Amino acid sequence: MIGRDEGVGFETRNSAAAEEWKSLLAGYSDVVLVANSDEVDIEELKARFPETTLFIFFNKVFKVLREPFTRQAILLSRSGTLGANLVKSGKVDKVLPYFDMRTFHGVVNMKAGPNEQLSPASDFGDVHVRHLDLTEVFTPFYPRASVPTTGFALCFWLTTLDLGVRITLAGFSSKRSERYKVFDVHDWTFEQVFLRLMFRKGKIDIIGREASNAYADLSAYFPEYTPADIALTANEIIGERLSNLSSIVDRLMDVTRFLRFLDRTWKSIKPKSRKQRRWDAMEKKGG
Repeated sequence: MIGRDEGVGFETRNSAAAEEWKSLLAGYSDVVLVANSDEVDIEELKARFPETTLFIFFNKVFKVLREPFTRQAILLSRSGTLGANLVKSGKVDKVLPYFDMRTFHGVVNMKAGPNEQLSPASDFGDVHVRHLDLTEVFTPFYPRASVPTTGFALCFWLTTLDLGVRITLAGFSSKRSERYKVFDVHDWTFEQVFLRLMFRKGKIDIIGREASNAYADLSAYFPEYTPADIALTANEIIGERLSNLSSIVDRLMDVTRFLRFLDRTWKSIKPKSRKQRRWDAMEKKGG
């Protein structure tokens, strides 16, 4: 188990974690990271990948699983400022029954932001728990105003381990659906650009995405248009489309003004959650 011993430096811990994951994934041909997305079809995934595949799920798996998952699997539980989100939300007992304990390899409690805190293994009950701290992996290059998503963080880190397995992303669209939202603490655009680059360099596979880039192909078919010409024109068109979208959003904001007033009123009288009360107490102490 990779813990958070105070006397062990990050590089040592990270090296130990890398070796543990290499050992864990030895013998697998594929590792599939399954996002909590409407785009995920579990039955299609099971049919697509061989028995030598390890499936990695994230947090509230009841968003994509309807019955216990019988294939080889791991659950990633992301931490927040108060510890593992599954623990703090009381969802551990709700998600674990979605795995067959004969093929379940336990929980990985992961952090990737400087203010996130890992939870003790005992908080997850009677399952094997690993801890993974990737905070300093992303300090040099990830946008500082945001923190990496759990799936992106794990995906990138796995590509650095030279595992010799095929890494595939399922449901990593960053799209808001009718049921599930995306959180603005992450830089979704940055992550999608990076994932697409890794995909086109052959480091990972992404289900439902094309490896070719139609804009890049334009220069090959029409050499009179340089890559710079194409990039500048594409940026011009995107800017115009965003400007048009902003006009529509402005009209929607005007139309929904009364609804937003009701929403603010409801939030002001709604009892505070345990997490919010904890935040308020921390702010008073720091005050």
